[in-house]
Amino acid sequence: MLTEEKTVYLTREGYQKLNEELEWRQKVRRPEIASQIESARLEGDISENAGYDEAKYQAGMNEGRIMEIKEKLKYAVLIDKNDGPVHEVSLGCTVTVRDLEFDDEEVYTVVGSAEADPSQGRISNESPIGVALMGQKMGATVKVNTPGGEVLFKLLKIE
Repeated sequence: MLTEEKTVYLTREGYQKLNEELEWRQKVRRPEIASQIESARLEGDISENAGYDEAKYQAGMNEGRIMEIKEKLKYAVLIDKNDGPVHEVSLGCTVTVRDLEFDDEEVYTVVGSAEADPSQGRISNESPIGVALMGQKMGATVKVNTPGGEVLFKLLKIE
């Protein structure tokens, strides 16, 4: 759960996914868990009932995630991706960079931390690469300080 008032940057797709997850957790998952708790209760003594304990644990996890999603949606600011020319890196942009050490091209979409998924090429604007890229223009050489050391990227394309 967010512990302080904080802006949560989301794409329209990310906002929709959170709303869909919230609805599923409230309308589908919550009743499923309630049914599991009731079934376990009907088995008798709940003090040593592993099924009951697991269902209560799942209920707590589900309610925690519901609160987390509501908090994110409360502070959500939609990233407005316009379709005009893009002159510098900002939230919602997809960038192509070349790692100057290994001569590899990589493509990243810069998103808010709530939607970051590096394995899918979605990097947070708060990550070392995201921070280094924000505000840069095409052709710039960008130095990124990573836990593994300094990396140099050439910004090839901004979409």
